[in-house]
Amino acid sequence: MVKTADEITLMRISGRLLGSVFEMLDTIDLCGMSTMQINDLVERFITEDLAARPASKGQYGFAYVLNCSINDVVCHGVPSEDEIVSDGDIINLDITLEKNGFIADSSKTYVVGNAPPPAKRLVQIAEGAMWAGIRKVRPGAHLGDVGYAIEKHARKHGCSVVREYCGHGIGREMHEDPQVLNFGRPGRGLQLREGMTFTIEPMVNLGSRQTVTRDDGWTVATRDGKLSAQFEHTVAVTESGVEVLTLREGERNRA
Repeated sequence: MVKTADEITLMRISGRLLGSVFEMLDTIDLCGMSTMQINDLVERFITEDLAARPASKGQYGFAYVLNCSINDVVCHGVPSEDEIVSDGDIINLDITLEKNGFIADSSKTYVVGNAPPPAKRLVQIAEGAMWAGIRKVRPGAHLGDVGYAIEKHARKHGCSVVREYCGHGIGREMHEDPQVLNFGRPGRGLQLREGMTFTIEPMVNLGSRQTVTRDDGWTVATRDGKLSAQFEHTVAVTESGVEVLTLREGERNRA
């Protein structure tokens, strides 16, 4: 659960590379692309440009390098040649990358074209909830502090937080201890120590927090059909606070 300084150095490399994947995607017009085209674009970038491995491919029998979750899909959306990203959609791209034996995990929800104001607002709220949780990370804090801050931010803006899916420890394995819930009570839960590495990844719904898994066994959607958005970063607990290992260039003022 606790990484050495050398291990965190290697995780920092993986995280920086994964951040560059999203920086590449930021330059792409996703409108009109199939989710499989996005998957293939990301796979080529990771394997050819970055000489790294897409860690999700083959994990738990999943055949693709990313999850693509559009509009009312909460998480685990499966790439498809038939699913086309349209003007007005919001789409979460959840990507993992392994380099030198260590894995980084991050996601971002993109607003495509002329999305309606409630969709844009939801994306901003979800991103804000992630940063609210990240800001609570420091030695001596508790995971309950992180979860409480996430849910408080979402509820303050009239949204709900999905409870069935959460962040997780990460390192040599994609999913390690501890579970990092997106709700909690201040001062409760695991106490954080320098060297811990985990993801913070709130899934925020415009309506109810209830979800349903579709017939493919992967895709999780909102039960009421309303929009959902997610953001995720891999973080490390430092001596004095937190380091966002998957930070993207445009986020330097947020960290």
